[in-house]
Amino acid sequence: MFIDTHAHLYYPNFSGDADEVIERANSAGVGFIIVPGTDLATSVLAIELADKYECIYAAVGVHPHDSKDWNTSIIDELEKLAAHKKVVAIGEIGLDYYYDFSPRDIQINAFEDQIQLALKLNLPIIVHNRESNDDIMNFARKYKDSGLKAQYHCFAGSIEDARELVEMHHYISFPGIVTFKNAQSTRNVLSRIAIENLLLETDSPFMTPIPHRGQRNEPSYINLVAEKIAEVHNLTATDVARATSYNAFKLFGIGMKPGLSFTYQIGQSLYINVTNRCNADCVFCDRKGEAVINGYSLKMSKSEEPDADIYISEIGDAKQYKEIVFCGYGEPTIRWDVVKQIAKYVKDNGGQTRMNTDGHGNFINKRDITPELKGLIDTVSISLNSTDPEQYGKLMRVDPSLHGEMLDFAKKAKAYSHVVLSIVGLNEVDSETAKKFVTKEVGVDFREREYF
Repeated sequence: MFIDTHAHLYYPNFSGDADEVIERANSAGVGFIIVPGTDLATSVLAIELADKYECIYAAVGVHPHDSKDWNTSIIDELEKLAAHKKVVAIGEIGLDYYYDFSPRDIQINAFEDQIQLALKLNLPIIVHNRESNDDIMNFARKYKDSGLKAQYHCFAGSIEDARELVEMHHYISFPGIVTFKNAQSTRNVLSRIAIENLLLETDSPFMTPIPHRGQRNEPSYINLVAEKIAEVHNLTATDVARATSYNAFKLFGIGMKPGLSFTYQIGQSLYINVTNRCNADCVFCDRKGEAVINGYSLKMSKSEEPDADIYISEIGDAKQYKEIVFCGYGEPTIRWDVVKQIAKYVKDNGGQTRMNTDGHGNFINKRDITPELKGLIDTVSISLNSTDPEQYGKLMRVDPSLHGEMLDFAKKAKAYSHVVLSIVGLNEVDSETAKKFVTKEVGVDFREREYF
Protein backbone atom coordinates (compact mmCIF):
# COMPACT_ATOMS: atom_id res chain seq x y z
CA MET A 1 0.00 0.00 0.00
CA PHE A 2 1.20 3.50 -0.88
CA ILE A 3 0.31 6.61 1.11
CA ASP A 4 0.45 9.89 -0.82
CA THR A 5 1.15 12.39 1.94
CA HIS A 6 0.76 15.52 -0.20
CA ALA A 7 -1.86 16.06 -2.92
CA HIS A 8 -3.83 19.28 -3.49
CA LEU A 9 -6.93 17.61 -4.88
CA TYR A 10 -9.12 20.71 -4.46
CA TYR A 11 -7.39 22.48 -7.37
CA PRO A 12 -9.80 23.42 -10.19
CA ASN A 13 -8.17 20.97 -12.61
CA PHE A 14 -9.54 18.11 -10.49
CA SER A 15 -13.10 19.42 -10.39
CA GLY A 16 -14.36 17.45 -13.38
CA ASP A 17 -12.99 13.99 -12.59
CA ALA A 18 -12.23 13.74 -8.86
CA ASP A 19 -14.06 10.41 -8.57
CA GLU A 20 -11.99 8.94 -11.39
CA VAL A 21 -8.75 10.33 -9.86
CA ILE A 22 -9.53 8.61 -6.55
CA GLU A 23 -10.50 5.38 -8.30
CA ARG A 24 -7.25 5.36 -10.30
CA ALA A 25 -5.28 6.02 -7.12
CA ASN A 26 -6.94 3.13 -5.29
CA SER A 27 -6.38 0.84 -8.29
CA ALA A 28 -2.69 1.82 -8.28
CA GLY A 29 -2.36 0.69 -4.65
CA VAL A 30 -2.77 4.06 -2.95
CA GLY A 31 -4.47 3.33 0.36
CA PHE A 32 -4.57 6.86 1.77
CA ILE A 33 -4.08 10.44 0.57
CA ILE A 34 -3.38 13.54 2.66
CA VAL A 35 -4.74 16.78 1.20
CA PRO A 36 -3.08 19.87 2.75
CA GLY A 37 -4.74 23.28 2.65
CA THR A 38 -2.90 26.44 1.68
CA ASP A 39 -5.32 28.97 3.23
CA LEU A 40 -8.59 28.91 5.16
CA ALA A 41 -10.73 28.33 2.09
CA THR A 42 -8.69 25.42 0.75
CA SER A 43 -8.38 23.96 4.24
CA VAL A 44 -12.18 23.80 4.28
CA LEU A 45 -12.12 22.13 0.84
CA ALA A 46 -9.57 19.59 2.08
CA ILE A 47 -11.87 18.66 4.95
CA GLU A 48 -14.82 18.37 2.57
CA LEU A 49 -12.81 15.92 0.46
CA ALA A 50 -11.93 13.95 3.59
CA ASP A 51 -15.62 13.76 4.46
CA LYS A 52 -16.50 12.56 0.97
CA TYR A 53 -13.76 9.96 0.45
CA GLU A 54 -12.80 7.38 3.05
CA CYS A 55 -9.18 7.25 1.84
CA ILE A 56 -8.58 11.00 2.19
CA TYR A 57 -7.31 12.84 5.25
CA ALA A 58 -6.76 16.59 5.55
CA ALA A 59 -4.22 19.09 6.83
CA VAL A 60 -5.11 22.71 7.54
CA GLY A 61 -2.81 25.69 7.29
CA VAL A 62 -1.76 28.88 5.53
CA HIS A 63 0.98 28.60 2.90
CA PRO A 64 3.64 31.35 2.82
CA HIS A 65 2.26 32.53 -0.54
CA ASP A 66 -1.08 33.21 1.17
CA SER A 67 0.20 34.71 4.42
CA LYS A 68 0.32 38.36 3.32
CA ASP A 69 -2.96 39.10 5.12
CA TRP A 70 -1.95 37.13 8.21
CA ASN A 71 -3.45 38.07 11.55
CA THR A 72 -3.80 36.16 14.78
CA SER A 73 -7.56 35.66 14.30
CA ILE A 74 -6.69 33.17 11.55
CA ILE A 75 -5.20 30.89 14.20
CA ASP A 76 -8.60 30.67 15.89
CA GLU A 77 -10.18 29.61 12.60
CA LEU A 78 -7.48 27.03 11.93
CA GLU A 79 -7.90 25.62 15.43
CA LYS A 80 -11.63 25.14 14.80
CA LEU A 81 -10.90 23.37 11.50
CA ALA A 82 -8.21 21.20 13.11
CA ALA A 83 -10.80 19.78 15.51
CA HIS A 84 -12.21 17.71 12.62
CA LYS A 85 -11.56 14.00 13.19
CA LYS A 86 -9.79 13.56 9.84
CA VAL A 87 -7.37 16.48 10.19
CA VAL A 88 -3.94 14.96 10.82
CA ALA A 89 -1.53 17.91 10.51
CA ILE A 90 -1.04 21.67 10.32
CA GLY A 91 0.08 22.44 6.81
CA GLU A 92 1.13 23.36 4.25
CA ILE A 93 3.10 26.02 6.11
CA GLY A 94 6.63 27.38 5.90
CA LEU A 95 8.68 29.97 4.04
CA ASP A 96 9.13 30.87 0.37
CA TYR A 97 11.76 33.45 -0.53
CA TYR A 98 11.76 32.57 -4.24
CA TYR A 99 8.52 34.28 -5.19
CA ASP A 100 8.14 36.51 -2.12
CA PHE A 101 4.39 36.76 -2.71
CA SER A 102 4.14 37.69 0.98
CA PRO A 103 6.57 39.90 2.93
CA ARG A 104 9.19 37.79 4.65
CA ASP A 105 8.55 39.11 8.13
CA ILE A 106 4.86 38.21 7.79
CA GLN A 107 5.75 34.74 6.46
CA ILE A 108 7.92 34.21 9.52
CA ASN A 109 5.17 35.36 11.90
CA ALA A 110 2.61 33.09 10.22
CA PHE A 111 4.99 30.11 10.35
CA GLU A 112 5.78 30.71 14.02
CA ASP A 113 2.12 31.06 15.01
CA GLN A 114 1.15 27.88 13.18
CA ILE A 115 4.00 25.92 14.76
CA GLN A 116 2.70 27.04 18.13
CA LEU A 117 -0.78 25.86 17.15
CA ALA A 118 0.58 22.47 16.11
CA LEU A 119 2.32 22.10 19.47
CA LYS A 120 -0.86 23.10 21.30
CA LEU A 121 -2.90 20.51 19.39
CA ASN A 122 -0.15 17.86 19.37
CA LEU A 123 -0.21 17.68 15.58
CA PRO A 124 2.74 17.42 13.16
CA ILE A 125 3.44 20.14 10.61
CA ILE A 126 3.96 19.92 6.85
CA VAL A 127 6.74 22.29 5.86
CA HIS A 128 7.23 24.19 2.60
CA ASN A 129 10.72 25.54 1.93
CA ARG A 130 11.87 27.37 -1.17
CA GLU A 131 15.03 29.47 -1.15
CA SER A 132 14.59 29.88 2.62
CA ASN A 133 16.70 27.04 3.92
CA ASP A 134 18.70 28.96 6.54
CA ASP A 135 15.59 30.27 8.26
CA ILE A 136 13.80 26.91 7.97
CA MET A 137 16.73 25.16 9.66
CA ASN A 138 16.86 27.83 12.36
CA PHE A 139 13.19 27.17 13.10
CA ALA A 140 13.91 23.43 13.31
CA ARG A 141 16.73 24.07 15.78
CA LYS A 142 14.62 26.47 17.81
CA TYR A 143 11.94 23.81 18.33
CA LYS A 144 14.31 20.86 18.59
CA ASP A 145 13.35 19.93 22.14
CA SER A 146 9.69 20.98 21.98
CA GLY A 147 8.25 17.67 20.80
CA LEU A 148 7.43 19.13 17.38
CA LYS A 149 7.26 16.58 14.55
CA ALA A 150 7.42 17.58 10.90
CA GLN A 151 7.35 16.46 7.30
CA TYR A 152 9.79 18.46 5.16
CA HIS A 153 7.86 18.27 1.92
CA CYS A 154 9.61 18.57 -1.48
CA PHE A 155 12.90 18.65 0.41
CA ALA A 156 15.27 21.39 -0.72
CA GLY A 157 18.12 21.14 1.78
CA SER A 158 21.56 19.54 1.81
CA ILE A 159 22.67 16.11 3.02
CA GLU A 160 23.88 17.77 6.24
CA ASP A 161 20.48 19.45 6.69
CA ALA A 162 18.72 16.14 6.13
CA ARG A 163 20.89 14.41 8.72
CA GLU A 164 20.21 17.15 11.25
CA LEU A 165 16.45 16.94 10.68
CA VAL A 166 16.49 13.15 10.89
CA GLU A 167 18.37 13.33 14.19
CA MET A 168 15.47 15.53 15.39
CA HIS A 169 13.10 12.69 14.35
CA HIS A 170 11.51 14.57 11.45
CA TYR A 171 10.59 13.06 8.06
CA ILE A 172 11.56 14.03 4.54
CA SER A 173 9.75 13.59 1.23
CA PHE A 174 10.40 14.15 -2.45
CA PRO A 175 7.78 14.33 -5.24
CA GLY A 176 8.26 13.56 -8.94
CA ILE A 177 11.37 15.74 -9.12
CA VAL A 178 13.43 12.66 -8.20
CA THR A 179 12.57 11.23 -11.64
CA PHE A 180 13.75 14.30 -13.59
CA LYS A 181 16.89 13.85 -15.68
CA ASN A 182 18.46 17.08 -14.39
CA ALA A 183 17.80 16.28 -10.71
CA GLN A 184 20.90 14.22 -9.91
CA SER A 185 21.78 16.49 -6.99
CA THR A 186 18.36 15.77 -5.47
CA ARG A 187 18.87 12.05 -5.95
CA ASN A 188 22.28 12.36 -4.26
CA VAL A 189 20.58 13.80 -1.19
CA LEU A 190 17.86 11.15 -1.38
CA SER A 191 20.49 8.40 -1.47
CA ARG A 192 21.81 9.50 1.93
CA ILE A 193 18.45 9.47 3.73
CA ALA A 194 17.49 6.08 5.14
CA ILE A 195 14.12 4.73 4.03
CA GLU A 196 12.99 4.83 7.69
CA ASN A 197 13.01 8.63 7.45
CA LEU A 198 11.18 9.06 4.14
CA LEU A 199 7.56 9.64 3.17
CA LEU A 200 5.96 9.40 -0.27
CA GLU A 201 4.26 12.36 -1.94
CA THR A 202 3.12 13.47 -5.39
CA ASP A 203 2.48 17.19 -4.68
CA SER A 204 -0.40 16.86 -7.15
CA PRO A 205 -1.21 18.60 -9.43
CA PHE A 206 2.43 19.77 -9.55
CA MET A 207 5.79 18.02 -9.94
CA THR A 208 4.52 15.36 -12.33
CA PRO A 209 7.02 12.49 -12.64
CA ILE A 210 8.49 11.20 -15.87
CA PRO A 211 7.03 9.91 -18.21
CA HIS A 212 3.97 12.12 -17.55
CA ARG A 213 5.85 15.38 -17.08
CA GLY A 214 3.94 18.27 -18.58
CA GLN A 215 0.59 16.74 -17.63
CA ARG A 216 -1.48 17.18 -14.49
CA ASN A 217 -0.03 15.14 -11.64
CA GLU A 218 -2.26 12.84 -9.58
CA PRO A 219 -1.89 10.32 -6.72
CA SER A 220 -1.93 7.26 -9.02
CA TYR A 221 1.56 8.30 -10.17
CA ILE A 222 2.99 7.72 -6.68
CA ASN A 223 4.35 4.36 -7.82
CA LEU A 224 6.73 6.19 -10.19
CA VAL A 225 8.19 8.13 -7.25
CA ALA A 226 8.41 4.94 -5.20
CA GLU A 227 10.17 3.08 -8.01
CA LYS A 228 12.79 5.81 -8.35
CA ILE A 229 13.39 5.86 -4.57
CA ALA A 230 13.70 2.07 -4.70
CA GLU A 231 16.23 2.32 -7.52
CA VAL A 232 18.33 4.88 -5.62
CA HIS A 233 18.28 2.77 -2.44
CA ASN A 234 18.66 -0.65 -4.09
CA LEU A 235 15.27 -1.71 -2.75
CA THR A 236 12.00 -2.81 -4.31
CA ALA A 237 8.93 -0.59 -4.68
CA THR A 238 7.25 -2.94 -2.21
CA ASP A 239 9.99 -2.20 0.33
CA VAL A 240 9.47 1.52 -0.18
CA ALA A 241 5.68 1.24 0.12
CA ARG A 242 5.88 -0.82 3.31
CA ALA A 243 8.45 1.41 5.03
CA THR A 244 6.95 4.77 4.06
CA SER A 245 3.45 3.65 4.98
CA TYR A 246 4.63 2.82 8.47
CA ASN A 247 6.40 6.19 8.62
CA ALA A 248 3.10 7.87 7.73
CA PHE A 249 1.43 5.88 10.50
CA LYS A 250 4.01 7.10 13.00
CA LEU A 251 3.75 10.74 11.96
CA PHE A 252 0.10 11.12 11.00
CA GLY A 253 -1.61 8.16 12.67
CA ILE A 254 -2.91 6.81 9.36
CA GLY A 255 -2.94 3.06 8.74
CA MET A 256 -1.74 0.49 11.26
CA LYS A 257 1.33 -0.92 12.98
CA PRO A 258 2.71 -4.22 11.58
CA GLY A 259 2.84 -7.47 13.55
CA LEU A 260 6.01 -9.21 14.74
CA SER A 261 8.33 -10.71 12.11
CA PHE A 262 10.94 -13.39 12.85
CA THR A 263 12.35 -13.11 9.32
CA TYR A 264 11.92 -10.17 6.97
CA GLN A 265 12.88 -9.51 3.37
CA ILE A 266 14.41 -6.25 2.15
CA GLY A 267 15.40 -6.18 -1.49
CA GLN A 268 16.84 -9.56 -2.40
CA SER A 269 18.10 -10.34 1.11
CA LEU A 270 16.36 -12.13 3.98
CA TYR A 271 17.03 -10.88 7.49
CA ILE A 272 16.89 -12.99 10.65
CA ASN A 273 15.45 -11.27 13.74
CA VAL A 274 17.48 -13.21 16.29
CA THR A 275 16.92 -11.19 19.46
CA ASN A 276 16.12 -7.74 20.85
CA ARG A 277 18.63 -8.24 23.65
CA CYS A 278 21.88 -6.31 23.47
CA ASN A 279 24.79 -5.46 25.75
CA ALA A 280 24.88 -1.95 24.22
CA ASP A 281 22.25 0.79 24.16
CA CYS A 282 23.15 2.94 21.15
CA VAL A 283 21.78 6.48 21.06
CA PHE A 284 20.64 5.97 17.45
CA CYS A 285 18.95 2.59 18.05
CA ASP A 286 15.18 2.20 18.49
CA ARG A 287 15.50 -1.17 20.24
CA LYS A 288 13.67 0.09 23.32
CA GLY A 289 11.15 2.00 21.26
CA GLU A 290 8.98 0.66 18.45
CA ALA A 291 11.80 -1.50 17.00
CA VAL A 292 10.42 -1.29 13.46
CA ILE A 293 12.65 -1.34 10.40
CA ASN A 294 11.52 -0.96 6.80
CA GLY A 295 7.94 -1.43 7.95
CA TYR A 296 8.63 -4.70 9.81
CA SER A 297 8.08 -4.94 13.57
CA LEU A 298 11.01 -6.72 15.26
CA LYS A 299 9.94 -6.04 18.85
CA MET A 300 10.02 -9.23 20.92
CA SER A 301 10.78 -10.34 24.46
CA LYS A 302 13.21 -13.08 25.40
CA SER A 303 10.29 -15.50 25.83
CA GLU A 304 9.17 -14.81 22.25
CA GLU A 305 12.54 -15.69 20.70
CA PRO A 306 11.98 -18.76 18.50
CA ASP A 307 14.18 -21.83 18.12
CA ALA A 308 16.39 -22.28 15.08
CA ASP A 309 13.82 -24.59 13.44
CA ILE A 310 11.27 -21.77 13.17
CA TYR A 311 13.73 -19.53 11.34
CA ILE A 312 14.83 -22.38 9.08
CA SER A 313 11.25 -23.17 8.11
CA GLU A 314 10.69 -19.52 7.14
CA ILE A 315 13.92 -19.42 5.09
CA GLY A 316 13.03 -22.39 2.91
CA ASP A 317 15.24 -22.36 -0.17
CA ALA A 318 18.32 -20.38 0.93
CA LYS A 319 19.50 -19.92 -2.65
CA GLN A 320 16.52 -17.72 -3.53
CA TYR A 321 18.06 -14.86 -1.57
CA LYS A 322 21.15 -12.78 -2.26
CA GLU A 323 22.17 -13.42 1.35
CA ILE A 324 20.75 -14.38 4.72
CA VAL A 325 21.53 -11.63 7.25
CA PHE A 326 21.52 -12.03 11.02
CA CYS A 327 20.26 -8.61 11.96
CA GLY A 328 17.49 -7.36 14.21
CA TYR A 329 17.25 -4.82 17.01
CA GLY A 330 19.68 -6.76 19.18
CA GLU A 331 23.10 -8.40 19.25
CA PRO A 332 22.98 -11.78 17.43
CA THR A 333 26.00 -13.26 19.24
CA ILE A 334 23.91 -13.30 22.43
CA ARG A 335 22.19 -16.31 20.75
CA TRP A 336 25.37 -17.54 19.07
CA ASP A 337 24.38 -21.22 19.16
CA VAL A 338 21.10 -20.45 17.35
CA VAL A 339 22.92 -18.31 14.79
CA LYS A 340 25.31 -21.19 14.09
CA GLN A 341 22.46 -23.68 13.61
CA ILE A 342 20.70 -21.42 11.13
CA ALA A 343 23.94 -20.50 9.34
CA LYS A 344 24.85 -24.17 8.94
CA TYR A 345 21.48 -24.84 7.31
CA VAL A 346 21.99 -21.89 4.94
CA LYS A 347 25.53 -22.90 3.97
CA ASP A 348 24.59 -26.59 3.59
CA ASN A 349 21.88 -25.46 1.17
CA GLY A 350 23.98 -23.17 -0.99
CA GLY A 351 23.18 -19.78 0.58
CA GLN A 352 25.29 -16.79 1.57
CA THR A 353 25.40 -15.40 5.10
CA ARG A 354 26.16 -12.13 6.82
CA MET A 355 26.08 -11.17 10.48
CA ASN A 356 25.63 -7.59 11.70
CA THR A 357 27.20 -7.28 15.14
CA ASP A 358 28.59 -4.81 17.65
CA GLY A 359 31.78 -6.87 17.75
CA HIS A 360 31.42 -7.83 21.40
CA GLY A 361 30.84 -11.53 20.69
CA ASN A 362 33.97 -12.72 22.49
CA PHE A 363 33.19 -10.54 25.50
CA ILE A 364 29.57 -11.76 25.59
CA ASN A 365 30.41 -15.45 25.19
CA LYS A 366 33.53 -15.29 27.40
CA ARG A 367 35.64 -17.03 24.76
CA ASP A 368 37.05 -16.40 21.31
CA ILE A 369 34.22 -17.32 18.94
CA THR A 370 35.89 -16.00 15.79
CA PRO A 371 37.25 -19.42 14.66
CA GLU A 372 33.64 -20.64 14.70
CA LEU A 373 32.80 -18.14 11.95
CA LYS A 374 34.71 -20.24 9.42
CA GLY A 375 32.44 -21.89 6.90
CA LEU A 376 29.32 -20.43 8.54
CA ILE A 377 29.41 -16.64 8.23
CA ASP A 378 30.64 -15.26 4.92
CA THR A 379 30.63 -11.58 5.98
CA VAL A 380 30.81 -9.99 9.40
CA SER A 381 29.63 -6.37 9.52
CA ILE A 382 30.79 -4.72 12.74
CA SER A 383 29.61 -1.38 14.15
CA LEU A 384 32.72 0.77 14.57
CA ASN A 385 30.72 4.00 15.05
CA SER A 386 33.79 6.01 16.09
CA THR A 387 37.59 5.75 16.11
CA ASP A 388 37.64 7.50 19.49
CA PRO A 389 36.94 5.17 22.47
CA GLU A 390 35.31 7.90 24.51
CA GLN A 391 32.96 8.95 21.71
CA TYR A 392 32.32 5.26 21.01
CA GLY A 393 31.33 4.73 24.63
CA LYS A 394 28.95 7.69 24.56
CA LEU A 395 27.32 6.69 21.26
CA MET A 396 26.85 3.07 22.30
CA ARG A 397 26.41 3.76 26.01
CA VAL A 398 29.00 1.17 26.98
CA ASP A 399 32.32 1.22 28.77
CA PRO A 400 34.91 2.78 26.40
CA SER A 401 37.12 -0.30 26.94
CA LEU A 402 34.74 -2.24 24.68
CA HIS A 403 36.12 -0.22 21.76
CA GLY A 404 39.31 -2.24 22.04
CA GLU A 405 37.29 -5.44 22.46
CA MET A 406 35.46 -4.66 19.19
CA LEU A 407 38.68 -3.95 17.29
CA ASP A 408 40.26 -7.16 18.60
CA PHE A 409 37.21 -9.10 17.43
CA ALA A 410 37.47 -7.52 13.97
CA LYS A 411 41.17 -8.31 13.60
CA LYS A 412 40.65 -11.93 14.65
CA ALA A 413 37.51 -12.39 12.57
CA LYS A 414 39.19 -11.35 9.30
CA ALA A 415 41.11 -14.66 9.36
CA TYR A 416 37.80 -16.51 8.96
CA SER A 417 35.34 -14.14 7.25
CA HIS A 418 35.11 -11.03 5.12
CA VAL A 419 34.97 -8.20 7.67
CA VAL A 420 33.39 -4.76 7.22
CA LEU A 421 33.56 -2.02 9.84
CA SER A 422 30.78 0.55 9.64
CA ILE A 423 29.81 3.88 11.14
CA VAL A 424 26.48 5.67 11.35
CA GLY A 425 26.42 8.86 9.27
CA LEU A 426 26.11 11.49 11.99
CA ASN A 427 27.38 15.04 11.51
CA GLU A 428 29.40 14.67 14.73
CA VAL A 429 31.32 11.63 13.43
CA ASP A 430 34.36 12.15 11.15
CA SER A 431 33.74 9.61 8.40
CA GLU A 432 36.97 10.27 6.51
CA THR A 433 39.11 9.66 9.59
CA ALA A 434 37.11 6.50 10.28
CA LYS A 435 37.60 5.24 6.71
CA LYS A 436 41.38 5.71 6.86
CA PHE A 437 41.56 4.04 10.25
CA VAL A 438 39.55 1.02 9.11
CA THR A 439 41.31 0.43 5.81
CA LYS A 440 44.87 1.29 6.87
CA GLU A 441 45.14 0.28 10.54
CA VAL A 442 42.59 -2.52 10.87
CA GLY A 443 42.94 -3.73 7.28
CA VAL A 444 39.27 -4.43 6.53
CA ASP A 445 36.55 -2.83 4.42
CA PHE A 446 34.63 0.29 5.45
CA ARG A 447 30.98 1.31 5.09
CA GLU A 448 29.01 4.36 6.16
CA ARG A 449 25.35 3.67 6.94
CA GLU A 450 22.69 6.31 7.42
CA TYR A 451 21.10 7.20 10.74
CA PHE A 452 17.46 6.36 11.32
